[in-house]
Amino acid sequence: MVKIGILSVAHMHVNAYAAQIKRLPDAELVGIWDDNAERRARQAGHYGVPPFEDPDVLLAACDAVVICAENARHRALCERAAAAGKHVLCEKPLATTPEDARAMIDACDAAGVQLMTAFPTRFSPAFQNLLAAVRNGDLGEILAVRGTNRGRNPGGWFVDKSLSGGGAVMDHTVHVADLLRVLLSSEPAEVYCEADNRILHGDFEDTGFLAITFENGVFATLDASWSRPKTFPTWGDVTLGVTGTQGVMELDMFAQESVLYSDANSRISYQGWGSDIDKGMVAAFVGAIAAGTPVPVTGVDGLRAVEVVEAAYKSIARAQPAAVRHL
Repeated sequence: MVKIGILSVAHMHVNAYAAQIKRLPDAELVGIWDDNAERRARQAGHYGVPPFEDPDVLLAACDAVVICAENARHRALCERAAAAGKHVLCEKPLATTPEDARAMIDACDAAGVQLMTAFPTRFSPAFQNLLAAVRNGDLGEILAVRGTNRGRNPGGWFVDKSLSGGGAVMDHTVHVADLLRVLLSSEPAEVYCEADNRILHGDFEDTGFLAITFENGVFATLDASWSRPKTFPTWGDVTLGVTGTQGVMELDMFAQESVLYSDANSRISYQGWGSDIDKGMVAAFVGAIAAGTPVPVTGVDGLRAVEVVEAAYKSIARAQPAAVRHL
């Protein structure tokens, strides 16, 4: 039985992760810590586990932790968990800078614990089918990829750059950047990005469009905007369109859905009925810890995605392409 604690419930994805931990027969959710007392008590009560006022007391009671703090606080919590000898599943982006991401990797390596980046989209059956087709050569030589991860603006700390590290580009680039690395078996070399705040007019970007060139010569585009209205039926989308010399293939990761028309909350929403990618990710983390095998999505994977974000912001500032800096 792998005993898991949650360090911070600031990120909304914590709800899905906690629910999956409680459903796994070989995992136990032992408690929740958060620096916000009201938030800590509410979430602990919701999942029927103790709230911990001291993170070190929670660390002493578990084998591994899930970090769902604000982006800028990932490093400190990860280093604290590593120092206590605990394995870590950290919400994306792994950090707000490549230096912080590298420090997290080094801390876990030094402590002999595993660091996994929360990229649930890796566990999508639709993506696995696309990946198999590409690797089997069904599409011929891959020429280009069109990607999206558009969504609604989450508000709250996500638009406070001291906590988030940025706006839509920080929030919605890393998932697809990671999928592209896996799909193309190549590292990103250069990024050109244009971004603005035309929708909400804050001091953060709410729209962002990236063109990424990979070391193998393939280029990809990514719309990473918070361009969906508050009334949009779902939080966003993840799509990929792959063009090869022998064919094309389209992926819509969340297309398996039912439409709910609800008077209870006065809105229309999508209810996914397909494979649960959060379940696949959490189960993979727990399974690796239990078996003592490597986690399938590493801290280095998280670092590489953060490096794409860094290059995107450099490109925005310079209004020209920026090289991806690998640490």
